[in-house]
Amino acid sequence: MITDSIADYLTRIRNAQSAGHRLVEIPASNLKKRITEILYNQGYILKYKFETDSKQGVIKIALKYDLQTKIPAIRGLERISTPGLRQYAKPAEIKKVINGLGIVILSTSKGVLTDKQAKLQNVGGEVLCRIF
Repeated sequence: MITDSIADYLTRIRNAQSAGHRLVEIPASNLKKRITEILYNQGYILKYKFETDSKQGVIKIALKYDLQTKIPAIRGLERISTPGLRQYAKPAEIKKVINGLGIVILSTSKGVLTDKQAKLQNVGGEVLCRIF
């Protein structure tokens, strides 16, 4: 049984990229769907599709690579807050990733947001992961 579904989500993407796969399937949840939408809007994945089945549904993600060098668009995925140690941040405490080249995904009272969106709306929350 998986106790940390976000870590599983990030690990599946990381493993698929290291194996050179173009498509990865991940069990769906509302939080994972929102994270997938953020990754798409920020340009880290090519496209995605939510499919329903008899259980919880599946998220199909088409991974993005550089055409010439075959290097993945996502260079790093880091889980920050874990079930054993939650990490929270106020808007002023949210740090940039690689001088703004990466993003931090937070779970706030206004939904799942990137670090820039959270600072604009002046909300803090649980720091889920860091992507660059």
